[in-house]
Amino acid sequence: MKRDSRLSSVLHALLHMAEHDGPMTSEALGLCLGTNPVVVRRTMGLLREAGLVAAARGHAGGWRISADLGQVNLRQLHEALGEPAIFAIGNRNETPDCLVERAVNAALDHAFHEAEALLLERFAEVSLADLAEDFARRHAERRAAQE
Repeated sequence: MKRDSRLSSVLHALLHMAEHDGPMTSEALGLCLGTNPVVVRRTMGLLREAGLVAAARGHAGGWRISADLGQVNLRQLHEALGEPAIFAIGNRNETPDCLVERAVNAALDHAFHEAEALLLERFAEVSLADLAEDFARRHAERRAAQE
């Protein structure tokens, strides 16, 4: 089953952008993410609409983060991406005639809504600055281990 990796990809791209001096082109971000620059442009367009990134045209142009890393959280990014489904599982039939299946759907729907609310609440607590700090710590640990 294919999972939606857009949030992970966006976080990856944004952290590369945060570490890079100046704007990054769609081509450069595409190389970082192992994807096509067209995919990057489409995704960055969604983030631009949400006021999280900006684009500079011309020579030395590209994408840059336009918001403070400490003020941007995972929930905002999830929303900017159009709130993709959190879970890849669901009901067998959304409008069953069978009363047993209706009971199953009600129980599953309730559990999914509770789990999604909890996860989105946690997303709101994790900022891009938190992720950047974690990256910096891991990078420093790797350098120390190599020395």
